[in-house]
Amino acid sequence: MFMIKNLLSRYKKIFSAAALALFVLLSSHTSLRKEQEKLSERYHSDGELSFFKMNQGLAPGEYFLGSKNCKGCHGKDVLQGIANVDSEGNDVNLFDDWAATMMALSAKDPLWRAQLSREIHNNPNHAASLENKCTSCHAPMGHYTAFFKGNSPYRITDMLADTLGLDGVSCMSCHIQGPDAGSQYSGVIQFDTTRKMYGPYEDPMIGPMQLYTGLIPTYGPHMHTSNVCASCHTLVTDVVDLQGNYTGEKFVEQSTYHEWVNSSYPSLGKPCQTCHMPSIRGPVVIANDILNLPPRSPFNLHKFMGANTFMLQLMKANKAALGITATDTNFDSSIVATMRLLTNSTLDLNLNFDGWISDTVASFNLKLTNLAGHKFPSGYPSRRAFVRFVATTQQGDTLFKSGMLDPTYELVGHDANYEPHHQLITSDNQVQIYEMVMTDVAGNRTTLLERAKLKVKDNRLVPLGFLNTSPVYDTVYVAGTNGDPDFNVENGSEGSGTDRITYHIRVPGGSNLTGSINVYAQVFYQAVPPRWVSEMFDVNTPEINTFESMYNSADKSPVLVASTQMLFVLTPNMSVNETDLGQALVIGPNPTVDGMVHIISQTGLTIRSIEIFDMSGRRIESIQQITAQQLNYVLSGPSGQYIIKLETDKGNYIKKVVKL
Repeated sequence: MFMIKNLLSRYKKIFSAAALALFVLLSSHTSLRKEQEKLSERYHSDGELSFFKMNQGLAPGEYFLGSKNCKGCHGKDVLQGIANVDSEGNDVNLFDDWAATMMALSAKDPLWRAQLSREIHNNPNHAASLENKCTSCHAPMGHYTAFFKGNSPYRITDMLADTLGLDGVSCMSCHIQGPDAGSQYSGVIQFDTTRKMYGPYEDPMIGPMQLYTGLIPTYGPHMHTSNVCASCHTLVTDVVDLQGNYTGEKFVEQSTYHEWVNSSYPSLGKPCQTCHMPSIRGPVVIANDILNLPPRSPFNLHKFMGANTFMLQLMKANKAALGITATDTNFDSSIVATMRLLTNSTLDLNLNFDGWISDTVASFNLKLTNLAGHKFPSGYPSRRAFVRFVATTQQGDTLFKSGMLDPTYELVGHDANYEPHHQLITSDNQVQIYEMVMTDVAGNRTTLLERAKLKVKDNRLVPLGFLNTSPVYDTVYVAGTNGDPDFNVENGSEGSGTDRITYHIRVPGGSNLTGSINVYAQVFYQAVPPRWVSEMFDVNTPEINTFESMYNSADKSPVLVASTQMLFVLTPNMSVNETDLGQALVIGPNPTVDGMVHIISQTGLTIRSIEIFDMSGRRIESIQQITAQQLNYVLSGPSGQYIIKLETDKGNYIKKVVKL
């Protein structure tokens, strides 16, 4: 139990409470010091400047500064426009990019507050420990200030009266994690309390930051790694029984970091920052009004995009009620970046026709490939993805549909307990849902995190390179796939990061018909599906009532992550027009060795157009306005079956041709 053993070891970092010495060099050069103070007045309030001058930054015994203390240098360069901009002059300042992210708003997240209040309502005797654990990641600066001062537990009432707590996962939450970052989990964060401020660049300029904040800019190679994300993105909870008593067991509630560990991404040199803090080549001057500060490259954008557009939109719509000061522009930027990540870098779909399994049933195969460096979906267990699969006739009549939503945005056909994983879908009432389902000590499905004991289903798409022999597999194991032989398996090898679903579609008239069927598959994502919150809304707490009101007013439309479609041409080997047209048309040789096909019409028959399809239904050629009655066409694609459709003045003619 690799991670659980780490979790059980707890220790308190030894730190010095003594204040650092003043920055001697700058202090001795009075004129330079005054010039620095004069420049800083453009970016800092009178109160901040007074604090800097009197205390030289952090007061003894304090460990964190809020994000506003960083904004002066790392926010928008409103005066000169030369710092915190990319090579094309676009504003990429760290503060604004961060301000409307799930990281920045972690302490104000109304879903988190509602779920926590529900857990406490269910087990009030654990209120202090639940709040203390949850704030370690949602309000880390407030939580750890209390911890370092011996004032734990840190409660929600403490957080609501604490500027540092309400600042969420702010700048110093990451940048004062020391070289041993990520060595423990579940909110046990390895902060370095010696006032070092770690960054990703070598040879940082120390003077300005130390003068005005008391912090020492320090190169930290670990800032390039996923370790700084690990402590909060693997969470293990203590299991309780139905009476609220601890059982001594552990449950892995989320394990995004270990999902990444059990993937090909570490060996590919792709840490979390690759996707969630994408880099630009720069160069970027990273602080305002320091003219001799060398620009840095590459530069990681601080957008922290994940997948939760729903909560970003909900919080944008309720800024005043939640005490959020980020602008609508900040929110729109975060939402666009998050949507781009979801739709461009998360999932790939491939749809193929497998053939007729009977005279009236066609078989289609949908392959899903996870492009993320962890499971999809990942993180908080409410999140789910589902597949919508639809087939319609040329006239628009629906032959088959799976994965449709009812007016409440719940899935039609969803089983009362939970929908099983499907390898084969044959009915409209079956739907493929990628999700984690938890059960309690009695084996009943639960959405109470403290009651969760087992995963009865975790068929979330795993990342490339995911293996059941990994040392961390116990924290990220797959459950409930019912022996599906192609889940994470391709060509007999594990670790493909894929899944295949077969759909059997009944086609009236079946293989004796000609024409075409439109088939499309879509994958949607729901961060907060109605089934998850419905049980929460049965409980009456102020936090739940607040969130329910916001939720009911929100746009609950799922996010379309990926889609694919095909035109399936109904092609019997002997077309219904064969009798009338067979003597007048010649298509051959069939099979063809080199792909060359001769198309010849006899006297009295006019070819109007030719269409060529591969067996997936994709049209690869369309030839119109034909004048000659003999054409030579080369099938330039790979070996396999092709469909040639001829439109003539006496009807359509369809023929399968095999390229060897």
